Amino acid sequence: MTDIAQNTDQSNSGWYMLRISLIIALGGFLMGFDASVISGVVGFIETEFSLSKIELGWAVASLTLTATLAMMTAGPLSDRIGRRKVLMIAAALFAVSAIASAVAPDFLTLLVARMIGGLGVGAALIIAPMFIAEMAPADSRGRLVSLNQLNIVVGISAAFFSNYLILQLGQSELAFAEALRLGEWGWRWMLGVEAIPAIIYLVAMLTVPESPRWLAMRGRDEQALNVFTDVYGAAQARRQLAVVHESLQADTGARKVSVKELFAPAMKLVMTVGIAVAVLQQITGINAVFFYAPMIFEQSGIGTDAAFMQAVLVGIVNLGFTVLAILLIDRIGRRPLLIVGLAGIAVCMLTLAYGFGAGNYTLTGVAIDALPADIDRAALIPLTDVVFANNVEFERALSAAIGVDVFQQYQSALVSAAADLNPVLILAGILGFVACFAMSLGPVMWVLFSELFPNRLRGLAISFAGLVNSAVSFTVQLVFPWELANLGNAVTFLMFGIFAVVGLVFVVMKVPETRGRSLEEIEQLLVRV
Repeated sequence: MTDIAQNTDQSNSGWYMLRISLIIALGGFLMGFDASVISGVVGFIETEFSLSKIELGWAVASLTLTATLAMMTAGPLSDRIGRRKVLMIAAALFAVSAIASAVAPDFLTLLVARMIGGLGVGAALIIAPMFIAEMAPADSRGRLVSLNQLNIVVGISAAFFSNYLILQLGQSELAFAEALRLGEWGWRWMLGVEAIPAIIYLVAMLTVPESPRWLAMRGRDEQALNVFTDVYGAAQARRQLAVVHESLQADTGARKVSVKELFAPAMKLVMTVGIAVAVLQQITGINAVFFYAPMIFEQSGIGTDAAFMQAVLVGIVNLGFTVLAILLIDRIGRRPLLIVGLAGIAVCMLTLAYGFGAGNYTLTGVAIDALPADIDRAALIPLTDVVFANNVEFERALSAAIGVDVFQQYQSALVSAAADLNPVLILAGILGFVACFAMSLGPVMWVLFSELFPNRLRGLAISFAGLVNSAVSFTVQLVFPWELANLGNAVTFLMFGIFAVVGLVFVVMKVPETRGRSLEEIEQLLVRV
């Protein structure tokens, strides 16, 4: 009878922890949604607020800027007020950001609203996986923590689908769509709909207990024991609490870690590997694709509707290959995934460079006659049958002929009418790139970060590498629209491809395999005393 009761207790505890983890991991969903929903908005706000390419980049990258700030402060704040409260604040920030973005009367207000959302993104990125890890049993910790990463990917996919659905409803004649003015305010609804899951997350977090390790750290042992009992069962709860107290006592006597120690000679190899992987994850262009997907697809001449639909495919592929990576990372190792993934990224980016570079843009007389009536056809007559070798020449010529504002407003229609590209090749390149990233650099970077650095320096080293990663991400997001407009599609993707080739060479030469090795063995391998 005792064994049956104990098994029942463990089963109930397992379901309880799964439910709690799923709720906490909704922070990852909101993070992915908030980061990617802007992809469907950029074309509309560029026209609405008459933005330059750098201003458009700021509309996207501003979120990453404040997310970096939140990543640096969320940990210490959670030590003061608790993990649960920080995530509830993050949920409130997501809701405020969504509503403020939706009603923004000008670009500055939209920018501030996005930056508020960035604070939520940074807090959720740091605290949600830590919160789950502090509660989960060791034998299920990896799977439960990975729910957060999985939810980030689901959130990205949901944002792509939500944008497409709102776009389609806005073009319909359904009564409720007209009542909500989805056609006129489509981009505002795209941003505002995030308030719904944010409010759900805020309410759901009320049912989640505080981290038992944080409670123990604050001397609230009785509450910590109650949470451990729910997670581990009564038989194991006191033992877990005792282990936490032993760890806290050991930390009390430990010497405070200094940033200078990260750059000691013994740390040269491990920091080189960590920083290189942090840079490589972003400089190969993943957030350019995630945050500007419809814009990229429109450049191939397929039109707005098809561009939004293909962005949905990006989300689905990202989700599927992230799941594949989770299944493979402990079976075949980190290094093989990185090598295969980077090789694929290089091939796909070079394919995109070829696809855009081999095409041209030509407005025939028939194409000009089919353009929207608001476009001055007479101004386009001198450009009839002129072949433009790339998008830069085409966009500059048309902007000079009909005006920048008119070109931005009807850019999709004009590109669709003139582009002579292979859209299937471009779609294959983008989807292939996302698949290769999702099974390699995406999840593997964070796993490597948790393994590469010595135990005593791990927290500080991960924060530093994360800061480098965010800085590169911010730069890529900021300059990508400018690159497309001034360097051209082909050159931009060629640069990403070259970075991937350089990264592949670095991984082959310098990055070790960490699968199956203890953290102490990895430290002996990489830290040169």
